[in-house]
Amino acid sequence: MLYFIVVAIFLLVTILWKYIDRRLHNSEKQILKLEKYLPSEEIHSLRQIYYLVMMTLFVINIFYQILAQGTDLIYFSILDIILSLIAIGQIKIDDLKSTILAFAMIPFVSLDYLLFYEVDSLDTIMFVVHLIGLIFVAHYFYLKFKKHAKSQGLSYTILLLYGIIFFSFIFTSLVENVDLLNSLVMVSNAFTSNGYSILGHTILGKLNGIFLVWAGYILSGVGTATLTVALVVKYYNKRFDELEELIKELKDEK
Repeated sequence: MLYFIVVAIFLLVTILWKYIDRRLHNSEKQILKLEKYLPSEEIHSLRQIYYLVMMTLFVINIFYQILAQGTDLIYFSILDIILSLIAIGQIKIDDLKSTILAFAMIPFVSLDYLLFYEVDSLDTIMFVVHLIGLIFVAHYFYLKFKKHAKSQGLSYTILLLYGIIFFSFIFTSLVENVDLLNSLVMVSNAFTSNGYSILGHTILGKLNGIFLVWAGYILSGVGTATLTVALVVKYYNKRFDELEELIKELKDEK
């Protein structure tokens, strides 16, 4: 009976999520259109980052599904549910394979723990099925990254960048004997090198600090790219104007 309740709740949330996502994609509001704020090169780079971030989050979720203990279970159960919703939003359910994958993405254990604070033997089976689904979706986002990079003629350098970050993330956790969240805090501070520390003593405070650090890092890249593009466009516009004037002068001489 509990599993029917869990499935019903998740289906309702999924329907609501898909409805909101569809409305946002079909919205005519200019504030939701990145093309109005960013150069196309930066948008493609952000899409690359999005695919890699999603892949990384799913891999982290897999680690924490196996290793998380104590109070961390609550926060990472919520993370698992959010990622599962995002994954189902990417799945077009039109055949047996997609139906099985969508079923595997239902976070039975996380919902069971949050709603009823209990885990039974059947949860173990569903846990393994869910892990397989998470691995499949992580691989899906990696393939999306490769396809996007190839179609846009983009560099794979960012893959090396994330490889370094992810390796440092795991390595720091092991050698510093800290949990994965604190490891991410340390790596974020070291990598961005912005001279500021991520503040916060609670899990939510640290997550907020991580968001602010990386948001600032990405926005600084956006600002640099925007300024560079503006300068290049201004330079070549000036050159084209000079060339046009030269052509007019040559015509007048004739």
